[in-house]
Amino acid sequence: MKYCRPRLQFTGGWLLAILTAITATPVIAETANFGTFNLSANFNPAQGIVQGFTGGSYSLSAISNRDRDQKACIGFADPNPDHIMVLEKDFSHLTIQVNSGGSDTTLTIQGPDQTTIRCGDDTGKNKDASVSDRNWKSGTYRIWVGTFNPGVKRDYTLTVEQQ
Repeated sequence: MKYCRPRLQFTGGWLLAILTAITATPVIAETANFGTFNLSANFNPAQGIVQGFTGGSYSLSAISNRDRDQKACIGFADPNPDHIMVLEKDFSHLTIQVNSGGSDTTLTIQGPDQTTIRCGDDTGKNKDASVSDRNWKSGTYRIWVGTFNPGVKRDYTLTVEQQ
């Protein structure tokens, strides 16, 4: 008995459609290294405090070279965001600050539209990063806490405050 292997015939139309859909779909990390937190109107300050640690060799400038105010986006972190912040309403002003005990940290925050980027580096004389900005629209924000040099591990606390 001769074995016959079934022959698959592909018509170009549907195969092309599948390949186009796969390659056109943006890859966005929906999981964060240290979880997701939600903030609603008049949130309790404790809800805006999360912890993590830096590390990684992914250049945050690959997300964007400059933010919406033309500040440089610098530092190194893991390719996945460290935190996902979900704003359940619009906020007129928020401040996001890193406290690593004075290490040289950076912040990159990608807004819900994927194009609004906010970046922060030193805060005054402190080497820890912060971002204080207006017009935070409701939605999902991806937050990376980086270091000035790649691969540096530092524990930190990230604090979000409404103004």
